[in-house]
Amino acid sequence: MKERAFTDFFDPEVQKIVSEDGCSIYKMKNSTGEGVITRYEILPGMELFYNDFHMSDGQNQNKLPHPEVLEINHCREGRFECAFSNGDCQYVGAGDLAINRLTNETASTYFPLSHYHGISITIDLYQVNNTLKQIENVIGGLNIDIFALADKFCKNDTCLVLRSQREIEHIFSELYCVEPCMIAYYLKVKVLELLMFLNNVSLSEYQEEHRYFSKNQVQIIKKMQVYMISDLRKHHTLNELSEKFSIPLTTMKICFKGVYGCSVYSYMKSYRMQAATILLRDTSDSITEIAAKMGYDNPSKFSDAFKKEFGDIPSEFRKKLPK
Repeated sequence: MKERAFTDFFDPEVQKIVSEDGCSIYKMKNSTGEGVITRYEILPGMELFYNDFHMSDGQNQNKLPHPEVLEINHCREGRFECAFSNGDCQYVGAGDLAINRLTNETASTYFPLSHYHGISITIDLYQVNNTLKQIENVIGGLNIDIFALADKFCKNDTCLVLRSQREIEHIFSELYCVEPCMIAYYLKVKVLELLMFLNNVSLSEYQEEHRYFSKNQVQIIKKMQVYMISDLRKHHTLNELSEKFSIPLTTMKICFKGVYGCSVYSYMKSYRMQAATILLRDTSDSITEIAAKMGYDNPSKFSDAFKKEFGDIPSEFRKKLPK
């Protein structure tokens, strides 16, 4: 792809920091945090992006339609929400691989856990088709039909998500730890390996998911999350939440896990422990006082839950904090 293609994909407010030898680094910032994208030109028509975001609202990540472009996203850490102009929302979590054609306009992008680390690969189908033919003429044996691959995973312009699998993790784990001196050549080899894997994989062997959530469902779940974290002293049953927010219990549980990647119980338990670390660090409150603020009447139960989350009881955690 040409240089202008990157700015076609993303908001023009994304700022380029540096560019050298086929590598460009871009930075975005808003009221919710900041993100850095490191872009590499792999082969004609193919680019790879390392995405590192510490923000909740990724508004600059919104993409314009490019039906001739295939996008592959791998999530290493965090969670990614993509809302389309038709109101549908798609979620990708740690270890997941999402494959889609950039046919539909992206209306908004969010990171529900306020951080996201992963890789994106964009493939201009026509350019890469010619590139693969040239490679095939030199080395032979690839037999990759990029248009057939796009139709295989994105039939009717849908987005398909392959949930975490050993083979996928093997390919991408090496992409995250490649030595800088090898990266220019290594990325070419690994991306071709990925295409060969996708070309040969049988979808029936994988846990694939086409699940989308309506905009209204997602809005209800997000309002529910704000309500639950507004007072951590209070514990809410699932039935209470379902009734309060007028959403069927089963739908609520499925949608909450889709948005935040875990059950309501697991999310709130982890959230309370994360909030407790802030109080341990920034206040002189006693362990008993912090336990009460986190909704624990029994400090011992609080300490046990904290240790399961972080490996130390609260008092040990506080002692290890830098002075």
